[in-house]
Amino acid sequence: MAEDSSQEKTEEPTPKRLEKAREEGQVPRSRELTTSVLLLGGTICLFMLGGYITERLESIMRFNLSLDRKSLFDTNLMFRQLGESIYDGLFILVPIFSVLAFASILGPISLGGWLFSAKSLAPKASRMNPGAGLKRMFGVKGLMELVKSVGKVLVILILALFLLDFQKEDILRLAYQDVNVALENSMVLAGIAAIILAASTILIAIVDVPFQIWDNARKLKMSLQEIKDEMKDSEGKPEVKGRIRQLQREMAQNRMMANVPEADVVITNPTHFACALKYDPTNMATPILLAKGGDNIALKIREIAKANKIEIIESPQLARAIFYTTEIDDEIPAGLYMAVAQVLAYVFGLQNFRRGQGERPMFPRDVPIPPDMRFDQ
Repeated sequence: MAEDSSQEKTEEPTPKRLEKAREEGQVPRSRELTTSVLLLGGTICLFMLGGYITERLESIMRFNLSLDRKSLFDTNLMFRQLGESIYDGLFILVPIFSVLAFASILGPISLGGWLFSAKSLAPKASRMNPGAGLKRMFGVKGLMELVKSVGKVLVILILALFLLDFQKEDILRLAYQDVNVALENSMVLAGIAAIILAASTILIAIVDVPFQIWDNARKLKMSLQEIKDEMKDSEGKPEVKGRIRQLQREMAQNRMMANVPEADVVITNPTHFACALKYDPTNMATPILLAKGGDNIALKIREIAKANKIEIIESPQLARAIFYTTEIDDEIPAGLYMAVAQVLAYVFGLQNFRRGQGERPMFPRDVPIPPDMRFDQ
């Protein structure tokens, strides 16, 4: 789609533009939201599993430091101890890694949904352009990043000072406690403080998420010229579409005219409309319309009918009723059964008369047309 920087992008993006942007990986994302989810998930996991991790680490230390005299002379002991310790250590970290992996996926998909785009990973020359980099640094987004950075420092600093003041008595009380109890209580205080500080980053995310949505919508906005160009690309130029429709009409008319020789009767207006009908009692439940047309097309239908010795019947009301209520290759409406049956009976009787079978039938002057199917010319 052609880019036109001379026009202001004031229009909302079209569905095609949104789809293309998503394919290119251009969806709103908030690093602050992802960071907040990771920090909060990680600290809560550490707080809940702190006792378990401490016990396992203590077990690993005892395993490596409690050695008898015979083991000290085993040259392969160090490698076995190291291997088992690494295995135990990694096993301890599995729950934490699982929570962090889940949080790293949950954070991004919370805003913008699940998306994998190889195009967003492809190198772009614009990303290495110093001018574009400076523009990003001193633009709206750069200013927002500065505000967020300052905001994070202030929020965490103020909250940390508040926590120190709030917990100062508990912290001072640790000096008068037994070592083991003091260690346990200090870990609890540190864990609670870490969770609260991690939760404080949600305040920054609350500000950043609406900004990222607004910024992404701003980037996707289009100018009127871009919308026109997109419509031309997707639907084609008006003159080309007009020519295609004309060719389609001509092809449809040619197929329709090719069916006229198979008709049993052509009912006319007598000049403005012509409808070619076919009825085979052995294969059809009701007559079908093979062709219809007005003015020049009606004239062409009558010419083909005369050339193929198909009976042409003048019945203005019936011709108009069929023309306006029936489409090509459709069955005649139930309301016109009686009228069409009288015309076909006359045609089939006339054909028998010309073959010397039976008397000449009477021409149906007043065929029954329902009031709701009467159309004035």
